[in-house]
Amino acid sequence: MASVLVRNLPDEVHRALRVRAAQHNHSTEAEIRDILAAVALPPERVKLGSLLASISREIGLTDEECAVFDTVRDKTASEPLKFE
Repeated sequence: MASVLVRNLPDEVHRALRVRAAQHNHSTEAEIRDILAAVALPPERVKLGSLLASISREIGLTDEECAVFDTVRDKTASEPLKFE
């Protein structure tokens, strides 16, 4: 798992996080993880695969027609970007 260090966190923010953690019976660290997960991965977010599947259903494609895309797509690895 990754680690993150947050510098220059205002004292009042840290205090509020500690209070919030105590209200939820969490450690401050666990509370911060929960907050970050809720913000970064909201349950209402639309995932690309789900969006594409719903679009194909809306236009009336069958599962067999969608399977054709997998047979014709280019499966070669792409070259990584170079920022030189």
